[in-house]
Amino acid sequence: MTDVARLAGVSHQTVSRVLNGHPNVREQTRLRVRAAIAELGYRPNGAARALVTGRSQVIGVVAQNTTLYGPASLLAALEQTAAEEGFAVSVGSVRNLDHRSISAAVERHLAHRVAGIVVIAPVESAGEALERLPKDVPLVTVDGDPQRPVPLVTVDQVAGARAATQHLLDAGHRTVWHVSGPSDWFDSAGRIEGWRAALLAAGINPPPLMHGDWSAASGYRCGQMLARMPEVTAIFTANDHLALGVLRALHEFGRRVPAEISVVGFDDVPEAAYFIPPLTTVRPDFDAVARASLQMLLSQIESGIGGGALRQTIAPTLVARDSVAPPRH
Repeated sequence: MTDVARLAGVSHQTVSRVLNGHPNVREQTRLRVRAAIAELGYRPNGAARALVTGRSQVIGVVAQNTTLYGPASLLAALEQTAAEEGFAVSVGSVRNLDHRSISAAVERHLAHRVAGIVVIAPVESAGEALERLPKDVPLVTVDGDPQRPVPLVTVDQVAGARAATQHLLDAGHRTVWHVSGPSDWFDSAGRIEGWRAALLAAGINPPPLMHGDWSAASGYRCGQMLARMPEVTAIFTANDHLALGVLRALHEFGRRVPAEISVVGFDDVPEAAYFIPPLTTVRPDFDAVARASLQMLLSQIESGIGGGALRQTIAPTLVARDSVAPPRH
């Protein structure tokens, strides 16, 4: 910083003000400092700044090591949003979201003096670990347990599932079958709840639940059973990969989509528009979840006060494509 100040002909305090975006710097001076920074290839020392200010410019994220579309998309959105706010992201990937793994990942982050921590915690096993974390650590959970007293930002799974189910009912179907995700995922539970709520509000007793595991293979197995049932005319799957497996099974059994059976998914994976037929699905706003999570975390960092039981839900959007049509009879 001293070298930059000498080249620009200003004090090192002025260089600091320019780097921190302080408004009380003349534009000509600001340009001169920026030119000196570029010429010298200067980069602020984040570690030194953390020692002086007591605040790191790094946010720790704890996430399961998975390629599932939802968690992977959330992680990417968090990294992008943090960068826009001037923060780097350090990711602690864990094989299992249990007490031991989460606690160890958090301790590693704290050892590196991160400014705050975001935990992507969509499964039941993560709940106990979150409650036992130090109370003075700025913390936000994403897609976590709504019953736990920790700050939470989540997609409104119930509203998304209700919209998907209602879309099929509005098309004229008498009932809607559901292929669920794993039983220990909060996303799965919320989508089951929304599916049932939409049917009950329409005066329809929900048909038996078909249990899946997020994979196209389990969707295929459930689809083989549903394809054999002539009364099935509408299926809502808990994610798009399940829908892909269902579509394959229906095709093999000669059940045409949407002429005989309509299908709706959840997540709006990039390939959904290229399924045969293009898949009607529910699109979570992962960018909005990331922004809300980071703002909730930064509020705690700035105030030095824990988040308590803060809650924010982000509404998803139904994306209508060609996999839904009125029933033939």
